[in-house]
Amino acid sequence: MKKFYIALLSSALLSIIVLGWLIDAFSQNTHAPLDEFSMQSKMIAGFSKQLATLPPAQRSNYVTKLANDFSLPLTYKLNDTLALSPALLMQMQTHGGLILEGEQGFHMLYSNQALSPYHLSMRLDNSFEAEQRDDIILTLLFYAGLCVFMGFIIYPLAKRLSVLNEAAKKFASGDVKTRIKVSHFTYIKDVELTFNRMASQIEKLVAENKLMASSLSHDIRTPIACLRFGLDAAIDSNDMPKVKQYLTRMENDLDHMESMLKSYLAFATLEQNANRLTYSATHMRSYFEDILAQLSPKLDSHKLSVQLNSSNDVIYADLHWLARAVTNLINNACDFALQHIYVSATVNEQHIIITVEDDGPGIAAENFSKVFSPFFRENNHRNRADKSYGLGLAIVEKVADWHHGRVYAGKSKQLGGACFTLKIAQQHPSVK
Repeated sequence: MKKFYIALLSSALLSIIVLGWLIDAFSQNTHAPLDEFSMQSKMIAGFSKQLATLPPAQRSNYVTKLANDFSLPLTYKLNDTLALSPALLMQMQTHGGLILEGEQGFHMLYSNQALSPYHLSMRLDNSFEAEQRDDIILTLLFYAGLCVFMGFIIYPLAKRLSVLNEAAKKFASGDVKTRIKVSHFTYIKDVELTFNRMASQIEKLVAENKLMASSLSHDIRTPIACLRFGLDAAIDSNDMPKVKQYLTRMENDLDHMESMLKSYLAFATLEQNANRLTYSATHMRSYFEDILAQLSPKLDSHKLSVQLNSSNDVIYADLHWLARAVTNLINNACDFALQHIYVSATVNEQHIIITVEDDGPGIAAENFSKVFSPFFRENNHRNRADKSYGLGLAIVEKVADWHHGRVYAGKSKQLGGACFTLKIAQQHPSVK
């Protein structure tokens, strides 16, 4: 929008300057620079000098001849025919004479000592209204030109707003795949990009909710069926040890259902934390050493060795959620690794790059992007986890997205198993 504001202001100033210059040039060309009153006053002064050289008896006829020869409304009358005050009568004898305005135009009255008690009167056409009309026309032309200039600026904005409006209508009608093709010549590029990001996020949330509902309805059938079987068997059995055995299995099934529901509900409410990130700084090596120390019981129980390769640079991120993402990656490696896990962490000017590799069976190439989908689990092998619902890597992807980064899956060149790379934007204390 800043681009639009600058373009609008600059175009308005430019149009005012250009139109003002053009209209001023036009006005100067169409209006004579001479002053009509100055010219007429010189004419009437010249006529009076000529009259002064003639006998008084011939003056009236001479004035009539001058009026006919020059096509002028010129008359020669007595001063007594004028209903004027003595001061105005005296003003007729000044240089330029006396100019009076009437309904039919202007009247120039001139006299001097040689003409007294007579005066010359010349009627002038009222050009004020014509000039006023010209001014109105020029003003209208100015604003019309300004509107045309502004139209060239506003039209692209109106067009892009209509595109945005149509996309919003389609999205509201249920087409969540609607996106705006961003133009390089748009004033609202930021708005269009924001709409596309919003649409992508909503589409992703809708897909996750559908997938969660489908997965939950599918996964919960097995423990419910087991509960139904155990309950029927316990009711029909008279052997108390078997009844206790059935009850124990039912309790395990209930624990499994409770754990499943907790995981699903936790993932469903995970997006609420996107705007609650709390950034803080820490040294990277000690940070990763603390994470590995917390996971040491699981690593020891699976008899896995971990190699950490990290600098001690200062990183700035939401340390809680970053630790959650790294923990999920290492937990995933623990579930599949045979003996070794390799963790590396590096920092450049723009990103924090974390990789977790293992020597397990790896991931099929066609599943590199699928493993981050909620509830996805490969069927070609089983991990060591007793309660895996396919949410750990999905949470890692969300944390990466919150930090303006991405997570990738691939094959480890070093250990031969899976390799996960978490790349997030390197924030600074002044940027949140």
